[in-house]
Amino acid sequence: MQPPGHGTPWHLQTAPSHAALAKKIAGMWEISARKIRAIERTYDETRGSPVFTVKGAWTSRGWTEWTQGFQYGSALLQFDATGEKEFLDSGRQKTHQRMAPHLTHMGVHDHGFNNVSTYGGLLRLMNEGRITEDAGEREVCELALKLSGAVQARRWTPTADGGGYIYSFNGPHSLFVDTVRSLRVLAVAHSLGHVLMEENDRRVSLLERLVQHAAATARYSLYYGEGRDAYDVPGRVAHESIFNINDGNFRCPGTQQGWSPFSTWTRGLAWAILGFAEELEFIDSLPAEDLEAAGGKSNVLAMMRRAARATAGFYIANTAADGIPYWDTGAPGLAMLDGWRERPADPFNEREPVDSSAAAIACQGLVRLGSWLRGAGEEDGQRFLDAGLAVLSRLLEEPYLSVSDTHQGLLLHSVYHRPNGWDHVPAGRSVPCGESSMWGDYHLREAALHAQRLISGGVPLMFWRGRDGR
Repeated sequence: MQPPGHGTPWHLQTAPSHAALAKKIAGMWEISARKIRAIERTYDETRGSPVFTVKGAWTSRGWTEWTQGFQYGSALLQFDATGEKEFLDSGRQKTHQRMAPHLTHMGVHDHGFNNVSTYGGLLRLMNEGRITEDAGEREVCELALKLSGAVQARRWTPTADGGGYIYSFNGPHSLFVDTVRSLRVLAVAHSLGHVLMEENDRRVSLLERLVQHAAATARYSLYYGEGRDAYDVPGRVAHESIFNINDGNFRCPGTQQGWSPFSTWTRGLAWAILGFAEELEFIDSLPAEDLEAAGGKSNVLAMMRRAARATAGFYIANTAADGIPYWDTGAPGLAMLDGWRERPADPFNEREPVDSSAAAIACQGLVRLGSWLRGAGEEDGQRFLDAGLAVLSRLLEEPYLSVSDTHQGLLLHSVYHRPNGWDHVPAGRSVPCGESSMWGDYHLREAALHAQRLISGGVPLMFWRGRDGR
């Protein structure tokens, strides 16, 4: 990728060569191994799951335990990429010892994060023939994912249009855009032949719930320039959508971690890009008859394709000149960063923080969407694919890649909850910078592994890959 700046937009510049990107990815795995060992050696897990770093050391945050699966899943990704058995042993042991409470956690919408990253990662490695199964381990992982998928699907609010959504931990009125990426647990559970059983033995299809939630997210959380409100910009995303639970009608957009309901929190945008792109791949892998009750395969694909395209386009238009976003596109300090779109993101500025974790999530979504569109014969597929690889390449170098062994994180300049002031602001600075998050580190590893397989001609990284290798 050529140096960004004025002139050619960053996503149209020369993409990194496969050889150059492969070298960066290999270097990252060497650093990643040291970071994972540091967590295992020094972190006191009685304090709760590690969430983000403060002055380079992992700390917890007692909101929900949504990051534990990323911790153990990172070890499994490390093994997947490098074959280092110590990481398989660690991720496998801790998954079976410590993740069971997440399977029946009734209070969160994060099942796809915690349980597909761990039990799902192990099952995928078995299905790919990468690991030897311990006695009964396959059955344990499959049962775990079936339970998790059904529990997630049970958090259901019907909408007035005949659909519904998986509600967030805020309550039945609340649809979070994040959850579209967590739908992967319903996909896996459905693929394993599971259903949700309700009163009077009513069988509820997990696939239909997946499609209905995705459709609600696409309709209410995303914008397409159709005049829904005065801020209806194509591809814009609302973090939260609020409903009247008495009649199921949509009431208004909202946010928890963004600047406002009418701006775009960029990590929510990234969840939408990756979630829709990944589910697009999954739906495309299913036989048409499986989607008849959910509205028909072509209609479901069209809905997801439209959502993925819109959000990916918005990301490209609203990031800095190196493809790295600031934490919210409407953050007030951006008005004082003149021309911020035309120059590389500055994580050390004094106005607004960047969010590298949003970039780590989004780049995988851009790569997946671009690959899918190319496979469908669409001309701009290569543009999205190259954009995703360019963002990944930028994250795999300083100042984003954490090369110092005195810092326990892998990806620097991640932001958790700017409105609540949870992120560490270094002495002498006015905005957060220099810290890592467990989801940012995990998704950098996952994006790198997917790209590693892609550029080497290996088997694509698919979370739903079945026992027959498809």
